[in-house]
Amino acid sequence: MDDGARARTIVASVLAWWQVARVERDRLPWRSTSDPWEVLVAETMLAQTTVGRVSQRYPLFLASLPTPGACARTPAGEVVRLWAGLGYYRRALGLHGAARAIVERHGGEVPATLGELLALPGVGPYTARAVLVTAFGAQAAVVDTNVGRVLARAVAGRPLRMPEAQRTADTLVPPGRSRDWNLALMDFGSIVCRSRRPSCSSCPVAREGACAWRGGAAGAAGADEAGTSAACSDMSRGDPADPAAGSAGVTGRQSRFPGSDREGRGRIVRAACDAPVSPADLARVAGWPADVDRAHRVAEALVADGLLVCGAGGELRLP
Repeated sequence: MDDGARARTIVASVLAWWQVARVERDRLPWRSTSDPWEVLVAETMLAQTTVGRVSQRYPLFLASLPTPGACARTPAGEVVRLWAGLGYYRRALGLHGAARAIVERHGGEVPATLGELLALPGVGPYTARAVLVTAFGAQAAVVDTNVGRVLARAVAGRPLRMPEAQRTADTLVPPGRSRDWNLALMDFGSIVCRSRRPSCSSCPVAREGACAWRGGAAGAAGADEAGTSAACSDMSRGDPADPAAGSAGVTGRQSRFPGSDREGRGRIVRAACDAPVSPADLARVAGWPADVDRAHRVAEALVADGLLVCGAGGELRLP
């Protein structure tokens, strides 16, 4: 199968699969909106946070801050408080900075060009393109972890650098169906072409013989008890032959969270959302009662990041 035929088959197969799979995903609270601010909030929240946690916080956040103007007028500390439970709190500050920039530079309207979106605080290439596609219907492609994995495995059959991955993704977008296609490809990577134990035996792309890496062999290889074909079961062990390993947009495993500085940071910020944290309580709040130096080091980093401020008595509170 030549590259053009492969691309057409992949697009048709994934879109056909998505027409069935989307029913469940379309229940997610952000899937029905094309409001640029609501899309920006959703994409910022979804970066590095599970869908389940975002589903709970997203409606509450927008109920309090329904527009960029409302967010810009709100103190940064209150935005962080509304973010509580999502982790990676610097994203909240980034979103607050973006809201202020939208008001100051664009009259309170989220801009509709790639350059203007990229100039907003906290907005990177993925988020900017996601807003363009979802809110404005731009003929463009987004490359997140799930999309990058599909591009490397099914389309290219080899690792891709980011410029090539973006060009490849852009060429796949079917005319007039940019939003549908991007959502379909992201869902496909999340549900079928997963990072570990992908469902090759039920993959419509493999079934059509269009997967550049596995071809049609995966569908005929026979499924194991977990419903994953033997041809792909080696990926559960991190097979280095997997083209997605190290490819553009595909993140590696994060370091262990329990006991990490990230966990301590989150605990301190969550506590500060309720009341100022005194120096005497800091180590206990961070979860390291016997490691006062570590707790203070992490707290100093939070202050440097602008997530907390230090009061006259050394207490930590939201800005």
